[in-house]
Amino acid sequence: MSERVKVRVLLLVGDEAEIVADVEDAAGPERYPVVEFLAAVGVPRAELPGTRLTAQVGAGDRLFDWRLA
Repeated sequence: MSERVKVRVLLLVGDEAEIVADVEDAAGPERYPVVEFLAAVGVPRAELPGTRLTAQVGAGDRLFDWRLA
């Protein structure tokens, strides 16, 4: 079973969102396609920076199943 973690969207860079996970061993910000968040949580693109979400941790520590925190 995968773990659910808290994340925060830091900023948008083109078509990608830079996020950081709220876990001790986080390597630093990672980028994910903005469309993943728009489809999953329904927050307008302009309001994504600063949004707090949760996500499942999958294979290779890839995050998925975004939800508003």
